[in-house]
Order: sequence, then structure tokens, then C-alpha cells
Amino acid sequence: MTQKTLFPEIEPHNTGTIQVSDLHMLYYEEVGNPDGKPVLFLHGGPGGGLQSNYRRFFDPEFYRIILFDQRGAGKSTPRAEVRENTTWDLVGDIEKIRKNLRVDRWVVFGGSWGSTLALAYAISHPDQVLGMILRGIFLCRKSEIDWFYQEGASQIFPDAWEKYLAPIPVSEQDNLVSAYHKRLMGDDPAVRLEAARAWSIWEASTSSLMLNQDAIDTYGKPEKALPFARIECHYFMHNAFMESDDYLLDRAAEIHHIPCRIVQGRYDIVCPLRTAWELSAALPKGELRIVPDAGHSVKEPGILQELVQATEHFKELYD
Repeated sequence: MTQKTLFPEIEPHNTGTIQVSDLHMLYYEEVGNPDGKPVLFLHGGPGGGLQSNYRRFFDPEFYRIILFDQRGAGKSTPRAEVRENTTWDLVGDIEKIRKNLRVDRWVVFGGSWGSTLALAYAISHPDQVLGMILRGIFLCRKSEIDWFYQEGASQIFPDAWEKYLAPIPVSEQDNLVSAYHKRLMGDDPAVRLEAARAWSIWEASTSSLMLNQDAIDTYGKPEKALPFARIECHYFMHNAFMESDDYLLDRAAEIHHIPCRIVQGRYDIVCPLRTAWELSAALPKGELRIVPDAGHSVKEPGILQELVQATEHFKELYD
């Protein structure tokens, strides 16, 4: 029978850090079978950091599960740091981790921003990627950023949007990402925290099909909100440091041979379905699974089930 729920809670059998630049130290962990088939988990945000449940999408008897906190996130240091923090720095970090842990090839699993990073990594290092499991597709295009942070999602969540607008004067509301960037990178800690909480709570308020107050409370805490909001806004101000708006779609032909399972909630407001549809059309081996009763969150029951089924199905790639 195909596994349909998360695997049992599990602790890492190996944790460590790796110095990836003079400034940044990354935390990583290995879970499951030390001699198993390697799979890499990429968290969202950017700046979201790891959660213990992320270990549980994979059969721990079959997989050697590798997870890490990206630059500035989670247990990586310095916390909330945006210097030397770009998409291509993170792609390079993944390769350093792969070589450090002596992995040849692996399946790459990522949701939301993790899907962006997985695609950027696969395009840069296609020979190292056996397959991709992607959720809540985000290509970091201007239209996607504008939809969520300027005009679009605001029409569906006007109550939450009002709280998102609150820290920004009307005179600056024509470019909200820029207005938030000024505050999140400013010198006043109180202003930084107010902006970080409003930014993060907006995302938590819109991520689930049904309101998840626990997520809102978690994302409102300073230790979560500051790295999440600062690093996200830093990336979105710079279009994720892509060479062009459609960079990932334009380069998709270079990874046409890589099997890919795409899981997407029908009512994903953070990363609307159209992006996943376009990506699946650009990837001949991109199989799109639309979950009819889900939003964006990885915790939605239908999304969770599809992702676990994908990790079970992808076992055959290692044969």
C-alpha cells in the first residue's frame, strides 16, 4: 500500500556545520538510513528555515535524508544576514554540501521558494539531479511578486491585507516591496520588527485553505519573522538575482530529461496554479498533480499525501 501520511517522527543521526564563505556558516543534518539513497530537502522562504516535520516526507529505511538551513535562516549563521546571500550563492552551497557529504547524485525536493532553488540548482548542475519533487511552484517573476505583495491576493484577503499595509504610509504604497525593504534593512530595531511581523503574518494568513492561527502565531514571533521577512524581501527586491524575468522557464529545456513530480493546491493564493501549469508544460517529464481542496501550505492534507506518494514513487529512480 502506498504511504499516505507522514512517516514517524525522527531525529538526525548526524548534524554539522559547513563554512561556505568567510561570512556564512550553514547548519545541516542527516536523517534516516546512513547507507540509503540520498535525497535533498530545500526549505522555503527564502529565510524560512527547517522544521522537524520536513524529515518525515521520506521513508527513513530507504532514504538518506539531507536537510540544511540556507544562508541566514534557522541555525545557520549569521542569522537574518542578507550580505553574500543570493540564489547563486545558495546553488553553490548545495554543491559544497553534496561534495562534503560525498553524494554522487540525488533527488531534490523543494516547495515554494524551495521549488525555485531546486530548479536553479538543476539547471546549473543537471548531472547531479536524479529527479525533482516540487510543490507550490514559484519562479520569482515580477508578475508573481506583484500578485502577492502589491495587487491581486489583496482582493481575496482584504482583512489580512489591511494589516499588511498598516506599517507603510499611503505615500509609499505604490511599491510595497520597496517600502518594506527600506524598513527591514533600516537601523531602527523596532521598525524592523514591526515590518517583519506584518510581512510574515501576511504570508501565514494566506497560505492555508482554512485559516491556520498556529501558523500566524509562529510567523509573528521575532525569531521567525526577522530572518524570514528580511531575506525574502532582499531576494524579491532583486528578482531573486535571475538574469531575466523568465530565466527558469527559458532554461527549462536544459532539464527536460529529469523526472519531475509537481504538486500544487488548486486554491494556492501565495503561488497561484498558473505558474505550476506553465512549468509542467515546459518540462516533458513534469507530471502535475493538482490538489482540489488545498492552498499553499505543505501541511494541507491533500498536498502532504501527494508529496509522500511522490517520494515513494521516486524510489524507482535509484534502480
